[in-house]
Amino acid sequence: MDWFSWMQHGEAWVALATLTTLEIILGIDNVIFISILSGKVPEADRQRVRKLGLLFAMLSRVALLFALSWIMRLTATLFTVIGAEISGRDLILIAGGLFLLAKSTLEIHHKLEGDEHETEELQRGGGKIMGVLIQIALLDLVFSFDSVITAVGMAEGYIEVMILAVMISVGVMILFVNAICDFVERNPTFKILALSFLILIGVSLLGEGLDFHIPKGYVYFAMAFSFVIELLNMRLRKKTRPVALRGPKLPTG
Repeated sequence: MDWFSWMQHGEAWVALATLTTLEIILGIDNVIFISILSGKVPEADRQRVRKLGLLFAMLSRVALLFALSWIMRLTATLFTVIGAEISGRDLILIAGGLFLLAKSTLEIHHKLEGDEHETEELQRGGGKIMGVLIQIALLDLVFSFDSVITAVGMAEGYIEVMILAVMISVGVMILFVNAICDFVERNPTFKILALSFLILIGVSLLGEGLDFHIPKGYVYFAMAFSFVIELLNMRLRKKTRPVALRGPKLPTG
């Protein structure tokens, strides 16, 4: 296979630019999920966990690209439930959606009830880190299915273009993941908003698995709109924050 023959075709370059942009947008799901889970490990290990999580995402996508024939067989109907044809891909999306719904709901419950349990979890060390990495890897695999199927349709058989787009997009996300995660950690309301995004994504995955297509444009518009509203709320909170006035000190005693 000539890995560089695609460079002679203009449409391949257009596909590379378009697919890279799309992979970065779709990667928001991964970054949000990694942001929430990395907060469960000791602070000294968080950057390492975030980068490992994104590397897992890249490896799972590349592995699936090399297993295209297997992926295409997953779209074959296995059985029918209430008029919906369920395939292997649908089962994976349904399982991933249910996991996201359950995980996000539990995290919101923990945030509202208090973080005492998190202090104990942070003291578990390596075992906790491994558990977080396993959860990230599993969800990376779920997110990768949609990403790879989209890539196959856009790159028209140029597997080199697909792999390069995935590597570039993950590289960009690695550059910004710490800044995004730290911002979410510093702003508790954004953490709740991020968990709400995960619920929305979980519902979207569940719908896809049940053959109820929710256009991704609607999902990302809702996320962007909510994000802008929260930014305005944060700015308003800063403006209305009470200012401590300094007056002359009164004599004591």
